[in-house]
Amino acid sequence: MSNSTIKFYDITVAPAILGKGSSPNTLKTRMCLNYKGIPYQTVWVEYPDIEAVCKEIGALPTGNLNASWGPYYTLPAIHDPSTGTILAESALITEYLDDTYPDTPKLFPPGTRALQLAFIDAFMSKLGSMWQFILPLGYPYLSPRSQEFYRKTREAWFGKKLEDIVPTGQKREEEWAKVKVGFDAIDTWFKKANTEGGPYLLGANIAFADIVVASFLLFFRQILGEVSPEWTDINAWSEGRWEAYLQRFESFKIIT
Repeated sequence: MSNSTIKFYDITVAPAILGKGSSPNTLKTRMCLNYKGIPYQTVWVEYPDIEAVCKEIGALPTGNLNASWGPYYTLPAIHDPSTGTILAESALITEYLDDTYPDTPKLFPPGTRALQLAFIDAFMSKLGSMWQFILPLGYPYLSPRSQEFYRKTREAWFGKKLEDIVPTGQKREEEWAKVKVGFDAIDTWFKKANTEGGPYLLGANIAFADIVVASFLLFFRQILGEVSPEWTDINAWSEGRWEAYLQRFESFKIIT
């Protein structure tokens, strides 16, 4: 690797899911780099080390969870030695890559940034009911150190034990129905967006919003399992849109 190669900071996971979609947030940036064909080197970071690593390289916090937590540091982050730029947060990173490497495919075509970011906010709002089914399933793929941190933070967010987050019985059916409502809404947006005849949100070319959708779908598929009842349901929704959509992104999730 050249001394000018971008360093991409990703979250360490078990070998079983490397290259198949770990954190959907870091996967966004990996897919952007791969799609653009920009060389990079992955730096693996354990969950409890994220804040320290971000502070060490000079990456800014990406938000505040609440007053007691204070500034919150997250991955992805990149360090581009060719410009000295250090950034965290996938949308900011993508904007930087578009501007700094103009000969690569644009993920934020001119005039689309605000609309794409608004779509992403709306998309994320429709996934709220999904997390109770997903978060506990990621726990086994982490190292013991990361498991301890993951359990502490997620149980604080949900106010219950990790094992109790996934609903059961009738409550599970009700909550899973809410997941479908969210996916149905997203499907409607895709149908209305594809007015140019292309398979993506802006027509023929992949945009950052597509990368975001694909990253979360890839993550859900991996964590749930391709033959799970839940992913089987998702495949059956929206006339098979989601699995067909994901096939277009498989090559962009690889680890280099």
